Amino acid sequence: MAPLGGLTHRTSFSARGGVLRRNNVRRIWLRALAATGLGGVRFHDLRHTGNTLAATGGATTRELMHRMGQSSVRAALVCQHLVNGRDHQIADHVDGQIKRVKRPPHGPSGT
Repeated sequence: MAPLGGLTHRTSFSARGGVLRRNNVRRIWLRALAATGLGGVRFHDLRHTGNTLAATGGATTRELMHRMGQSSVRAALVCQHLVNGRDHQIADHVDGQIKRVKRPPHGPSGT
């Protein structure tokens, strides 16, 4: 089996330990959607959601590329773009770091 996203082994197994086939995955997925009322969610959406959550956890572009099995940064940047709402959190962190630094006494700066 060719590596997929850096993996060299299968990660999806049936309840009896067999490899899930595409038609079985779809049947199980549709049953799960019906049970949860999440119609319209595609199986592929899980991949995007997982990588967006990884980006919110601080995953770098390179780490996201590895997780997704991508050689291009485009997909990783899409996930990172979605977490740009962290600007306020980052700014607060930087502000806190600056406030912790002991300020030098007032006087000539030497410049």
